[in-house]
Amino acid sequence: MVGGGHAVRLLGDARRLARHGALRPFESHPDVPGELQLAARLLRLGSGAPEAPDFAGGLRSCGPAAIKLGQALATRPDLVGDTVANDLRRLQDDLAPAPWPLIEAELERALPGGWRAHFASVCQEPAGSASIAQVHQAITHDGRRIALKVLRPGIEERFTAAIASYEWAAGHLERLGGEFTRLRPRQVMATFRQWTLAELDLRREAGNASELAAAVRGEPGIRVPAVHWPYTTRRTLALDWVEGVKLTDAAGVQASGADRKALARTVVRGFLAQAIGHGFFHADLHQGNLILCPDGRLALLDFGIMGRLDRRARVYLAEILYGLIVGNYRRVADLHFEAGYVPAWHDRREFATALRAVGEPIRGRATSDISVGGLLDGLFAITRSFDMETQPHLLLLQKTMVMVEGVASGLDPDINMWETAAPYVKQWLRDELGPEARLADRIRSQLRLVAELPQVAQRVADRFPLEGAAPPPIPLPPLPAPRPSRWPAFLLGLVLGFLSLLLYQAMGGGG
Repeated sequence: MVGGGHAVRLLGDARRLARHGALRPFESHPDVPGELQLAARLLRLGSGAPEAPDFAGGLRSCGPAAIKLGQALATRPDLVGDTVANDLRRLQDDLAPAPWPLIEAELERALPGGWRAHFASVCQEPAGSASIAQVHQAITHDGRRIALKVLRPGIEERFTAAIASYEWAAGHLERLGGEFTRLRPRQVMATFRQWTLAELDLRREAGNASELAAAVRGEPGIRVPAVHWPYTTRRTLALDWVEGVKLTDAAGVQASGADRKALARTVVRGFLAQAIGHGFFHADLHQGNLILCPDGRLALLDFGIMGRLDRRARVYLAEILYGLIVGNYRRVADLHFEAGYVPAWHDRREFATALRAVGEPIRGRATSDISVGGLLDGLFAITRSFDMETQPHLLLLQKTMVMVEGVASGLDPDINMWETAAPYVKQWLRDELGPEARLADRIRSQLRLVAELPQVAQRVADRFPLEGAAPPPIPLPPLPAPRPSRWPAFLLGLVLGFLSLLLYQAMGGGG
């Protein structure tokens, strides 16, 4: 699709949002340029938009990709406000399911021999339906109950087209420079594409579930349902059926008699075991993806969006968390500089002082007494002041940590996240950075160096060829800059301005 087609698509999305009143806040917001305020009013004309903005309804009308972005924004009340975040959480609820005849046709195509060759029955009423897939209970011929997840018909084509338009707009945004260069919208959209590809191939989700089960095997309070590989294909995923109460059912959780404080600690420790302990974590941990089982364990569902951290990033995360817990802001500042997240020309002591101003007010206080919005607003102000670029893998981790805190504080409003995390983080650092671990790391690095010597020798030979050897390739000229769009400036500015507001918030931009 050429640029004009992308512009038309995004303009159509803006009009759909306007019909639901979702652009009303931009019509008078002091931080929105006057031209965009006028554009938001024009888009609303004749639409019959309600006085109270329906953000969730507007994003639903824009399609599944917009729903996914809305779900991300729902985890960021610090950016969009509590009212908007609460409205967007409706996107985590079940959506209208696809009709059974269409789903049955998908099952017939996906499963060799048709679904009746594998199952005695499949319930026509879905147990849950989301923007990408829906889940039906199935009974195997030997009587086992299976949760059978099926992709919605035509979902791949819709996502592919929408993401292409988002990436087109992200490229235009990044060329605007300034704040958009720092936020790296093209990189963020590339990460979003990766998440989507993983969700649209249910075999990859099955692999995620299997790997996560291995990662949390040592956590007694966490359960990951087993994968049934014979019934799993690109468009179907079969898992153990999980009985229990979703954490979205507050009354059901209360009636179960479970120890809510212990459950809150389990949520926090389970996440730390995933992210820090194994570098592989469930990145969509809202209440709808957690089930309280009759045996008291928490079962995790929906493994489409997962995050990964290499060992360097895990050590960085653990040391930062522990530094904030114990108030060692100088060490936290040093870590940011060592990781290259803060440019070297800034002063480390000033950065440490800025971190202290954010961290000290929350130390030793219960989550109920901490303004998460204020905390994140302070951290984002630091990132801007010290020219920190957006790190997509840390952005996903940050969003997940906000979700985990929300789930934990919903179970126990008095939980202190720092005190709950401290024992695990401290023990992990002792195990990973103690004398024995350092010796093992040194041995591994020496063996890796020996293994790489042939490649090093080859690179030296390529750089300094022997006489008579082939000359090095001629350097290629830089790629030409993309031609400017031929669309009228007002239309392009309207589309980019609207999308900038959405992407800027989704990427973790200013408060």
